[in-house]
Amino acid sequence: MNADIAEAALDRLEWQDGRRSTPDRSPRFHVARRAALAGGGGALVTALLAACGSKADSSSSGSSGGIFGSSQKLKFVFVNHVTTNPFFVPTRYGAQDACDLLGCSYQWTGSENSNVNEMVNATNTAITGGADGIAIALVDDRAFNAPTDTALKADIPVVGYNADASGNGRLAYIGQDLYASGQEMGNRIVDLVGSGPVAIFIATPGSSNLQPRIDGALSVLKAHSSITTSTVATGAAVPAELSTIDSYVTGHSDVKGLFAVDAGSTQSVAQTMQKHSLRSKGVKAGGYDLTPITQNLLAQDQLDFTIDQQPYLQGFLPVLELYLYSVSKTLSGMADVNTGLKFLDKTTVVPYNGTKSRFEGTSKSVGVSSS
Repeated sequence: MNADIAEAALDRLEWQDGRRSTPDRSPRFHVARRAALAGGGGALVTALLAACGSKADSSSSGSSGGIFGSSQKLKFVFVNHVTTNPFFVPTRYGAQDACDLLGCSYQWTGSENSNVNEMVNATNTAITGGADGIAIALVDDRAFNAPTDTALKADIPVVGYNADASGNGRLAYIGQDLYASGQEMGNRIVDLVGSGPVAIFIATPGSSNLQPRIDGALSVLKAHSSITTSTVATGAAVPAELSTIDSYVTGHSDVKGLFAVDAGSTQSVAQTMQKHSLRSKGVKAGGYDLTPITQNLLAQDQLDFTIDQQPYLQGFLPVLELYLYSVSKTLSGMADVNTGLKFLDKTTVVPYNGTKSRFEGTSKSVGVSSS
């Protein structure tokens, strides 16, 4: 029965490929791909079916020992820069779901307000506490280099998620290509605004998870002299972000566009657009991520776009990679993963608002349900 299901899954993958435009791929490619899926992916499908189907309780994962040859109850630590920010609700669900699947556990720690010293202390505590793996939001270019090196010397694997630092020794990065996404945002701003003053809001300037985005956007906008830009720091706390953006709009009635590079500021831009009826005045707006407020106001046409980077995967995949790296005794597991760049508008956001799920942080329940 499991073989039939796996075969159906392979057929489904091939059908999906057929819908994509891939003129450069020969029939030989598709034969090789199916062989790879049957050998590697097919085995993974079978393994996951065995793991997920062995018991009705999704929190039971004793079968992972039989699949991966290890019965260890591994413990991982996530070090985050804004531990209570709503953006990371699906990230935490992703981490928990991966732990439930694999029979491990995780701790969520760090700082509530992007205090790097607090994050470094949390990382050091994870090391001395004997964590089996650490995932760090590498929001500073240098602060985490020494702790990462210390962890690796102690045979504790480290991955970066959500934010990366080029000089860090982490074994993999799971998150968006931040600079490239900023460039795409810059192109979208040019198309929307054309000319005039625009403001770009950033919670914490210099932070490795946000600064590359604004740098990417500005690299595009500087080539268009008809658009003038102002960058405004809003702070890591959502209430302060809203207050800062509202004050900016009050003092800049000529602004033609309001854009943001973080979840809290994007939500606040949408709320400010609605409060001051800026859509009726022709103001354009957009940003990043999908808080429930952002989703609802995007559907109400208070924003032109938001960018989804799949925060659920930024929790799920670090656990998966750290686990596989451990149970394979470093032979497998580590891979850089770009979790994506997906522009959503008032039409394409409809499925997000029409459902509730852990994948988007809108429900604690498993699966996807109609809202």
